[in-house]
Amino acid sequence: MQKMRPTSNSLSTGLLKWYDRHHRSLPWRLPRGSPPSTVLDPYHSLVSEAMLQQTQVATVIPYFHSFVDRFPTVQSLADSDLQEVLRLWQGLGYYSRAKNLRAAARKIVEEFAGKIPSDLEELLSLPGVGRYTAGAIRSIAFNQPAPILDGNVARVLCRLDGILGDPKTPAVRALLWERARAILPGKRVGDFNSALMELGALICTPKSPNCHECPVKSHCKALAAGMQDRIPPPRKAKAIPLIHRSTVCIRHGQRYLIEQRPATGRWAGMWQFITFEEKTASAATLKARTHLEISSLRRLGTINHNLTHRRYEFAVFVCDAKNVRSAPKTNSTRKWLTLEDLERFPVPRPHLRIVELLRENAGLSS
Repeated sequence: MQKMRPTSNSLSTGLLKWYDRHHRSLPWRLPRGSPPSTVLDPYHSLVSEAMLQQTQVATVIPYFHSFVDRFPTVQSLADSDLQEVLRLWQGLGYYSRAKNLRAAARKIVEEFAGKIPSDLEELLSLPGVGRYTAGAIRSIAFNQPAPILDGNVARVLCRLDGILGDPKTPAVRALLWERARAILPGKRVGDFNSALMELGALICTPKSPNCHECPVKSHCKALAAGMQDRIPPPRKAKAIPLIHRSTVCIRHGQRYLIEQRPATGRWAGMWQFITFEEKTASAATLKARTHLEISSLRRLGTINHNLTHRRYEFAVFVCDAKNVRSAPKTNSTRKWLTLEDLERFPVPRPHLRIVELLRENAGLSS
């Protein structure tokens, strides 16, 4: 691993000058050309950082608008119903972020008088807030010194210093955190951290970086060595497991039997059609699970859903329930709902696609 060289003030000067001219206008940022005295809403910073974890900016923008329109303050989010929060998050994925964000709002109200703290340790005490998120909020929302290190920043720093190791290993990551701290300027630390991320997103991209337009190319050891395409080193692709599920849409008139998922695990607390951890379903397994006699069980189609570390294949079936009146009544975790009623509930993306499949099959518009 190469020894890091000191970086002159020209790094921050050049990067900030580029950022002022070229950064994207995003709803959680101050508009370009805002007066120096303009203050960013820390709540917007908290919400956007939660949404941006492992999610692209373009995907987040409409969700951010909807979320802050419905919950414009920390207090309103703290007072919210979790089901409504999950419903607004629906389709964004990684739903534990939504639960943690609401829990963080409640802690801010209870312990910090409704004001998002700027102290690093206090930020780290909030649910779902790690070292990167705390540093981002402290620096961007409060212009207080704190390093950040996300994937974009790690890639930029590896190339600037010609670091050949894997940035996800503990040793290299510790080195990069120290480097991110060391290069913080005395002023505009929030803009500087944002500029590092923006540089990684727009110029210093994972593949084919646009080095000739880089505002700090004179500082880049990777470019000087012609190694910008090999730093950081590509990681070996891992086999992604395929997980089979069978989902049965049990119908009674215009209503379908819907169940709530457990409070922990993937898609926790959301609502779905009756789903089994098996490739197929039968009348016997359905009766054991729901106490319902069913008829006309048939295969409707297949829904594939890919996540970062696993793939799902849902075999989708539809059938009719025969003895609804004699079966046990529904409860707080199981309901009969029309497809229109279901729109008021948080539903995992694969089951949203199953709704589309049902509507297509029934000749209804989506």
